Amino acid sequence: MANWRISSANGVLIAAYFIPSWVIVAFKIIMSPIHGLYDRPNISVAIFLSDHFHLAALATIRAAWLLALAKLTVAAFFALFVALLTRPSIRTSGGCNEALSIALALGSIISFASMLMASQAGEMEAMRLHATELLLLLGTGIVMLVERPTPVVMPVAEPAPRATRPLMTNYPHAAQNS
Repeated sequence: MANWRISSANGVLIAAYFIPSWVIVAFKIIMSPIHGLYDRPNISVAIFLSDHFHLAALATIRAAWLLALAKLTVAAFFALFVALLTRPSIRTSGGCNEALSIALALGSIISFASMLMASQAGEMEAMRLHATELLLLLGTGIVMLVERPTPVVMPVAEPAPRATRPLMTNYPHAAQNS
């Protein structure tokens, strides 16, 4: 842990939560869209969709699959971030921050929308869950913004030695005072 940035360590901890939890939820939706949509992590989205949009069964299944795809995308970007951390040169330069940034942005949008839907549906447990997820994601984003980039040390090249021979010109009698 000698060359780890704070945002990288925080990102690994966040990824350790979001990858398994959101992949499990997404696979439950993929296996049984309606039943998976009405599980505790997604109940607010399901109630909001059924109450406000009056979707038919097929449209509800499509919305559930879209939610599963979005959660799998966030989990994939977190997994890409963790994979990029295995290279020390990428880790110390902050080259893996793009994958973490995309995962944080998409995850924050999903959690914020789910939190709003939970408050509209009156699901307090789901609202607490999504608010906690949103605070985790926003906290990591703030750590990334506050953390200064690693200074890049460039080796200074020595200047080329001057030629010891006099310059040859086309005009040998002209003074070389320039």
